[in-house]
Parts: sequence; structure tokens; C-alpha cells
Amino acid sequence: MMELHSTSATSKNMQREVQEEEDRPSFTNHIKAQQPSIIPTEISTAGKFLRRLFTILFYLHLILIAIFIVFLTLYGLLISTSRNHHFQPLKFYPPLLTSTACSAIVAFIWQWVTGSSPSKAIKAAFWLSPLLTCAVGVLLVSVESAQSLAAGVVAVICALIQSLYACWVSPRFEYAIRILSVSTAFPPAKTTMLVLQSISISILYSCFLVSGIGRATATRSSLNVLFHSVILLSMAWTMQVIKNILLVTVSRIKYMHFAWGTDIDTPKAFRDTLKHLMGSICIGSILVPVLGVIRGSARGMKLVAGDTDEFLFSCANCYAGMASTLVMYGNRWGFVHVGAYDKGFMQASSDTWEMFRSAGLKELIDLDRTGSLCFLSGVAAGAICSLVSGTWALAIHKSYATEVSIYAFFIGYFMCRIAMAWPQACVSSYYVAYAENPESVRFDSTIPVRLDELQRFQA
Repeated sequence: MMELHSTSATSKNMQREVQEEEDRPSFTNHIKAQQPSIIPTEISTAGKFLRRLFTILFYLHLILIAIFIVFLTLYGLLISTSRNHHFQPLKFYPPLLTSTACSAIVAFIWQWVTGSSPSKAIKAAFWLSPLLTCAVGVLLVSVESAQSLAAGVVAVICALIQSLYACWVSPRFEYAIRILSVSTAFPPAKTTMLVLQSISISILYSCFLVSGIGRATATRSSLNVLFHSVILLSMAWTMQVIKNILLVTVSRIKYMHFAWGTDIDTPKAFRDTLKHLMGSICIGSILVPVLGVIRGSARGMKLVAGDTDEFLFSCANCYAGMASTLVMYGNRWGFVHVGAYDKGFMQASSDTWEMFRSAGLKELIDLDRTGSLCFLSGVAAGAICSLVSGTWALAIHKSYATEVSIYAFFIGYFMCRIAMAWPQACVSSYYVAYAENPESVRFDSTIPVRLDELQRFQA
């Protein structure tokens, strides 16, 4: 009887596993007639565990941050009856909530301009971003407090760096415009609806966090810095996840179009992303920003070091080598294979990076300005929101101007990055699909011509 019971249990487990596999979307069934250059690998037990762990951590963090903000709100309401309470919500919340609405409008307009006129979007991002950042710096300096002065000086320095960077990369604008125009020529159906949904969710989440930020300010506790840091970190991770959900969905659709000439239903791709790819997206949403900062700092250090000091030069080279190794296991190009082949994020990043090397595209990828376009677009949008809310706060309650300006900047930045996810997904899919099959008739001469230009320049 024990043997029969064991056999029955084993049979039920096997049936359950088969059912789970049948329920998973087929990421390659519709292209069985053609063999992809990279075969989708089976997900290991460790990989499944890691993906489930980060999915659970993400949703758990949302629950905990909700509880934390509700607690802060209730505590703020209790102490609001105190005679010594100095927080004025009617002077703190309206500027910040207005900047949230402003960020949504600016983000939607910016992505519309990018899709309809890439040339205008690129020039606007690279030239407006330093000007607007400088304006935010001037605003913060005018608040005349120690904190605002420090933040204003940082903003002015960043504006100067952005200006120098824009002058340095301006000769590459022409190619950036061409690759953006080609890759975004035919956006997936219902892309606008996806962007609107993502922005709407981000607005609600940002408003919820703003209530917590205000109540954390009202407590006047010694732990205020910790409270604000926790809320901002939650905002950063959540906004990154929302952006990358949109990026993975669109990149899967565009990749299948570029690589195999097949079309995928947008709502179905979106549902598959939410149901099966959240673990990889949550991991990538942490790794990509962190490794991006490491790689950017390595490039800056190497540029500053030059070859004048042997010790400093060797340290810069060592740091740059470490950054180059790490970026293999965490880069935004990996999101394409996450969506197309249901790979783990680090495996997808490694595969795409190795594929770029094999196809001779690594230098071209290093010179790609799509990431810079999205980053500077976010900075410009954040600066606009910071100016709107900061000017308002400066006029009605000067002591709130610095806080409100900084929080408005982050909200505007992340909102615009979410809206710009679909153009970035289109470009990423174009590069990855081209690297797999450069001879495909679905590609024009944009990349080959650029490669010839780079070779002539090096010669």
C-alpha cells in the first residue's frame, strides 16, 4: 500500500510539473520553422529559486513600504494636534503633487516627440538638459540655506559636465538620429496605451509616497534622513521595475519582428511579462543602475587619470577592467533575451554581450547614445518639475523649497524614464536582432555604414 501511495504521489507531481510547463507561454513555438542562433536554455533550479526570491522580495517590499507610509501618516496626524507642531501640509503638498502631474504630462509629450521626430528629441535632450539643470541650481542657491547651497552647487557642476558631454558627442548625433528613426519607425500596436497605463500607475504610486514624505518631514525626528532614504530607495526600485516591464514587453515584440518577421499581440506579451518574467526584471532593475554607475565612474576616472601618473593610471585601468567584466553580467541589452527567450537576467546579459563581441559590434554598442538620450531626457523632465514645484514652494514657504525641489526632480526623472522605455526597447531589439543575423533583409545599411565609418576613422 505504501508503494502504491508513493507511486500515486509521484504521478501527481509529474502531472503538476507537466501542467506548469504547458501553462508557461511558448517564447519560441511560433518560430519553430527557423532555428535561433542562441538556443533557449533550460532554467536551472538555482535560477528558478533566485527569480522567485526577487519576485517575492519586490512584492514584500511594496507591502512593507505601504505599511510604513500608513504608519507615518497616522503618526503625523496624531502629532498634528500638538501645539509645537510646525508642519504646514497646505504649503508642502500642493507644489509636490502638482509636480507629479506635471511630470506625467512632460513624460508623455517627450516620448511622443521622440517617436514622431527623433532629431528634435535628441537635440532637445542634449541641449535643454544642462540649461534646465543649471536653472535648478540657481533656484536652490537662491533659497539661501546650507543644504540648498550644497545642492545648488552640485546641480551647477552637473550642468557644466552635461554641457561638455553634449559638445563632445554632438558629432554622433546624426547616427543616433538614424538608428532611433529606423528602430522606432513602426512601434508595436497599443504602445501608447501601455505607456499611459505605466504612467498612471506611477502617478498613483508617487502620490502615495509623497504623503509619506510629507509625514516624515512633519515628525521632525532624528531619523528623518533614514525615513526619506527608505522612501526614495523604494521609489527608485519600483519605478525601475515599471520601466523595465514596459521595456521587456516592447523589446520582445520588436525583437520577434526584426529577427523573424513575426508579430506578437501586445496585451498577450504584457501579460506574459507580468506572469513569468518579473523575477528577472526585478534583478535587472537593481543590477543595471548599479553597474551603470560603476562603469560610468570607471570611464570618468580613466579620462581624468590619462597617462600622466603611472600609479593613478594603473588603478584607473584596473577599475575599468573590473567594470567591463561586471557589465557582461548586467546590461540593459539583456532585457531583450529576457523577453524573447525567458532567460535569467545575468545569463541573458552575458549572451547578448558575447554576441556583440562575435559580431564585431562591441565598439558600436559602447558608442551608442540611446542610453544617454533617455538619461538626459529624464534629467530635463526632472529639472522642469523641480523648477515648477521649487519656485512655488519658494514663493509660499521658503523652508520647504529645497526638499520639494529635490523630490520633484526624482519624480519627474523616473516618470520620463518610464515613458522613454519603449524607444529604448526598440533600439535594443534592433541591435540584438542584427547581431544574431546581420545578413537579414529586414535590416537596412544603417549599422554597416556606421561600422565602415568607425573603421575609416581608426585607420
